[in-house]
Amino acid sequence: MRFRDLGAILIALSTAAGLAACGNTSTSGSGGGTIGVDYPRSDTDFWNSYISYVPKFGKELGLDLKTTNSQNDVAALTSNVQTFISQGVKGIVMAPQDTAAIAPALKQLASKKIPVVSVDTRPEDGDVYMVVRADNRAYGEKACQFLGAKLGGKGKVVMLQGDLASINGRDRTEAFNDCMKNDFPSIEVFGEATNWDANTASQKLQTDLTANPDIKGVYMQSSFALPGTLQILRQRGLLVAPDDPKHVFVVSNDGIPEELEKIADGNIDATVSQPADLYAKWSLQYIKDAVAGKKHKAGPTDHDSTIIQVRPGLMEDQLSAPLVTSDGATFGDVKSVKYDDKSLWGNNRDAN
Repeated sequence: MRFRDLGAILIALSTAAGLAACGNTSTSGSGGGTIGVDYPRSDTDFWNSYISYVPKFGKELGLDLKTTNSQNDVAALTSNVQTFISQGVKGIVMAPQDTAAIAPALKQLASKKIPVVSVDTRPEDGDVYMVVRADNRAYGEKACQFLGAKLGGKGKVVMLQGDLASINGRDRTEAFNDCMKNDFPSIEVFGEATNWDANTASQKLQTDLTANPDIKGVYMQSSFALPGTLQILRQRGLLVAPDDPKHVFVVSNDGIPEELEKIADGNIDATVSQPADLYAKWSLQYIKDAVAGKKHKAGPTDHDSTIIQVRPGLMEDQLSAPLVTSDGATFGDVKSVKYDDKSLWGNNRDAN
């Protein structure tokens, strides 16, 4: 649910300061400052993996962590921010799912000189010390190049979009559409907004397949849609081997272990691996740097990424997020990584 009524948000700002957020927990490191970390949700394997990495890297960096979970609700995130302020945190890591409605909370934190690092999403307005995410336009481009190659530049595909109120949903959607228009103009794209909701994604995919049984590709902008998509394809007799003429090529986005397993099994064909481990590691490193007053400049980093200046006062570290396939082939100018590559966090999650 999205909240755009600024009045309601401001009320939450003024009334929630003394309230402890539901599910607030504290994890002690070895010193170095108390940091608030708000988890955006816990209803996907990707975000649960991120949640599992945070205390590990917090301990390695010597940070005392206080954590909350806003459950995809910007009003809850606003309330959790007030709790962190009342607890005297030195900095906050958050991943606002509604990237516009978080602006009042960011403004308040700036006034109190409490730095913020935003993970996975980039706020529409307001300053944060650093954004830690991958190039989400590249996600859409990679999915497009893969499906375009597999379909031979012809046919129909469904794009199960995320939330278009989110910078991530817009970036992935716009890049996928632009790539299809420019490189594969004979492929028809059915774009379906889902608000990152699995039931909505399933209903819209079912409708599209009923009206267009010749659809040969599906791009899921997140693994939230994976179970429903596979169930629908199975019900329709379309969950078949990649070399079967009835096969529908599926590209997902996250790099969770289940996706890698499904690629190995031939049930889906590719995913773009978002680095859940590195999101946790570098968001905590940057908030530690922020508290220490360290400055960063745009340009290549020492961890295979590039910091860009999005706008004055806003820097973004764009971490690597490879296309993952069954064979590690190249599609257009996009090189992929084989599903069993040990560099993928989804193949190493149990080690954290």
